[in-house]
Amino acid sequence: MRRLRTHRLGVDQGSQVLFSDFEHDGEMWTGEGPREFRHAVMFADGGFADTPLVQVGMSMWDIDQKTNQRVDISAENVSRLGFEIVFRTWGDTRVARVRADWIAMGEVEDEDDWALY
Repeated sequence: MRRLRTHRLGVDQGSQVLFSDFEHDGEMWTGEGPREFRHAVMFADGGFADTPLVQVGMSMWDIDQKTNQRVDISAENVSRLGFEIVFRTWGDTRVARVRADWIAMGEVEDEDDWALY
């Protein structure tokens, strides 16, 4: 468990359409086998004081019903400044488009913080 001092708790969130491949016959819509899409996210206000906890979920998906629906979505390379949303599929799954929502929580700098040099 991670304990956070509540007066230093920062929360950032966002929503991002990752791709819309059916419009231009992109790889997620026409391809087969392992496929991956990455989107970099930068946190607001200069980020967090330390690496935050990040949760990513799909808020919209448009997938062909004629094939198996295989998807994996996650946050990778999380740092105090940002992270990557990673969407993966495989096999014959045809993904037209995906929107991901995310939330990050962690400690932020406080105006009363000071450091001795």
